[in-house]
Amino acid sequence: MRRFLPDAFTLTLIATVILASVFPAVGQGASFMLVASNVAISLLFFLHGARLSTDAIVAGVKDLRLHALILGCTFVLFPLLGLGLRALFPGLLTPGLWLGVLFVCTLSSTVQSSIAFTSMARGNVPGAICAATASNLLGTVLTPLLVAVLLHRQGGGHGLADAGRILLQLLLPFALGSLLRPWIGAWAQRNSRVLSKVDRSSILLAVYTAFSEAVAQGIWHAFPPLDLVTMVLVNAVLLGAVLLITTWGARRLGLSKENEITLVFCGSKKSLASGIPLATVLFGTSQMGIVVLPLMIFHQMQLMVCAVLARRYADREAPAAGDAAPARV
Repeated sequence: MRRFLPDAFTLTLIATVILASVFPAVGQGASFMLVASNVAISLLFFLHGARLSTDAIVAGVKDLRLHALILGCTFVLFPLLGLGLRALFPGLLTPGLWLGVLFVCTLSSTVQSSIAFTSMARGNVPGAICAATASNLLGTVLTPLLVAVLLHRQGGGHGLADAGRILLQLLLPFALGSLLRPWIGAWAQRNSRVLSKVDRSSILLAVYTAFSEAVAQGIWHAFPPLDLVTMVLVNAVLLGAVLLITTWGARRLGLSKENEITLVFCGSKKSLASGIPLATVLFGTSQMGIVVLPLMIFHQMQLMVCAVLARRYADREAPAAGDAAPARV
């Protein structure tokens, strides 16, 4: 029975959601948590840069098939599934909530949680870093285009500003860690068990910060309970379908276990961090709450489910001596 019970990290995530619901960070506390979350994410990338060898990074960049599969799942598979669900069950949700679900389908992949879960699961971390970063950079252009095509909406964007923020917060610390690897790389490898806690801490901070903002805005009181339950089921079907397709597809294509993990975790995520600013620009404040609510639910759901999957992957047997080992982090 123990294998079907949530692990300690999943229980910690649930406790974090409950904590944010009862004691959300507001005012100066919310500002502090936002800064702390951003610092943790930057530190996460700095440590990844310090621990990953140059050869591993180059190998991650060169795996074009893996990156194409991840981008295809993010910007093709998700929209098709969303449109299919709405066509089959148009009356299941209100038009506003279907708008939010389809908006979720157009978003780029997350960065920090995709990489953190890939690392926890002992997957291809260099490939995850390259794929998730590319997804976010392309998403600044592709998401508004997909919204315009699928939802018949137009709006301005901050593509250059978002790209600059990604480069500054994520790639710059990663590059700095790589440059300092000759001096701190050995130390980082010796303390990899302790430093791996940074991955989990960054996820917990992001969950608490995002959920606090939703609770402070009273978003959970905006809809009847039945609508919320139905939306949870729709999100569960969407997430479950993508997880099944990515896992099945990776095995049918003969991907290594490390690349399968990267495809599953990077191809199934949707970014709350980029979704909220884009929703503000594309939909305005009048529809902001309705559009963002499905994203909030999907975001929490993907973290919970992927925490369990990451632990299951991590508990698999290590490769035998002489076999190709996954990239060390």
